[in-house]
Amino acid sequence: MLDKKSKEKIIKKFRVHDTDTGSPQVQIAILTEEIKQLTDHLKQHKHDYSSRRGLLKKVGERRKLLKYLQKENAEQFKELAEKLKLKIAQKLQAEEEEEKLKEKKYSVASEDEEVAEIIPEETEDNE
Repeated sequence: MLDKKSKEKIIKKFRVHDTDTGSPQVQIAILTEEIKQLTDHLKQHKHDYSSRRGLLKKVGERRKLLKYLQKENAEQFKELAEKLKLKIAQKLQAEEEEEKLKEKKYSVASEDEEVAEIIPEETEDNE
């Protein structure tokens, strides 16, 4: 469980406006910190099954909030995932890079086709 000071610090860092305490961004950030703490706890206490259940519930709740945020505002979702260094941010970056490479290859291929259209192939009709 997070203490009051660390929770306030997280809220100040991730809030959307001055009086914000419950936006999805803030909730996700708080859940992420709690998940980190529980993960560390479970590394030391492997047989603490009630804490493991709590961890799984928090992970599920965070997943729901992330899904909601992605649906509502993809840009804020991406920004938050990068700030929190979530695995999904790495996946998104990899997908974007793949798309850029595909677009690059497509644009190069289409330029080659355009050049081929401009320069007609020489035929033996000139005789």
